[in-house]
Amino acid sequence: MKIAIGNDHAAFDMKVEIRDWLAGKGYEVLDVGTYDKASCDYPVYGKKLADKVASGEADVGIGICGTGIGISLACNKVHGIRAAVCSEACSARLAKQHNNANIICLGARIIGIETAKMIVEEWLNADFQGGRHAERVQMIMDLENK
Repeated sequence: MKIAIGNDHAAFDMKVEIRDWLAGKGYEVLDVGTYDKASCDYPVYGKKLADKVASGEADVGIGICGTGIGISLACNKVHGIRAAVCSEACSARLAKQHNNANIICLGARIIGIETAKMIVEEWLNADFQGGRHAERVQMIMDLENK
C-alpha cells in the first residue's frame, strides 16, 4: 500500500515521525511536503496530498497541520476525497468503516505522537463496510457533481 503524507510547518516533526514509522512497518510512503519548519500555507500541501490520492498515485493519505482542520478542508475540496479529522482511534476506525475516508487528518498541536500512531493504525487496519454505508458515501460523492 502506498500512503501519501503532507503537512504544514506546525506539523513537520509529527509528519517525519509518522512517515518513518510507517516506512519501518513496510508501507511505501510518498512525502509531498513541506520539508522544513518554515512558515507555509496548509492548503498548498492539502491539495498536493489530495491530488496524489484522487489520481490513484497513492492509495490513501495522511494530512497533518496544527489542528487537522485546515488541511482537511483543503483536501476535501479535491474531487473524490473524503478526508476526516480524528483525535482518537474510534473515530478513525469508523471514518473508514462507515465513510470510506481515503485521507485521515491529524492535529499536531492537539494530539501527541503515540495517539497519532494509534489513530493511523486503527484507520489503516479498518475496512469499509459497504452496504447502507456505501449508499451514504455515494450521496456524499453526488454532492460534488451538483
